[in-house]
Amino acid sequence: MITKKKVTHLSYEIMNAAIEVHNTLGPGLLESVYEKCLKHELISRGNYVTSQVGVPIDYKGIKLDAELRIDLLVDDLVIVEVKATENLHPAYEAQVLTYMRLHKKPQGLVINFFSRKLKESYIPLVNEYFRQLPD
Repeated sequence: MITKKKVTHLSYEIMNAAIEVHNTLGPGLLESVYEKCLKHELISRGNYVTSQVGVPIDYKGIKLDAELRIDLLVDDLVIVEVKATENLHPAYEAQVLTYMRLHKKPQGLVINFFSRKLKESYIPLVNEYFRQLPD
């Protein structure tokens, strides 16, 4: 059974894996490198991870491929958007919230590997799917 506690714990595990990647590589690499390393780290910890997951758009009953991609989907519950940028733009948060809504996922994380301290440069997001889960 999926609970708020389970989803929150999974996000905590994802952040621990991201911190391991960041501690190992440091800032300054491409997003694609961090994405691949984070995927590897999560899989090695026993998580099921898919990358570059398509986000279909249903426009007036027609499914369109808008070439939107989720960086990582962990255990089919948490969407992870990997960034390596000096400033986190509010559009990244809106993007992940939209992906969460379209895929009906309860939690999302925007993780910025550019920063010196990863704990201070990530954004956890929840939505109505999370709020509907049992504790």
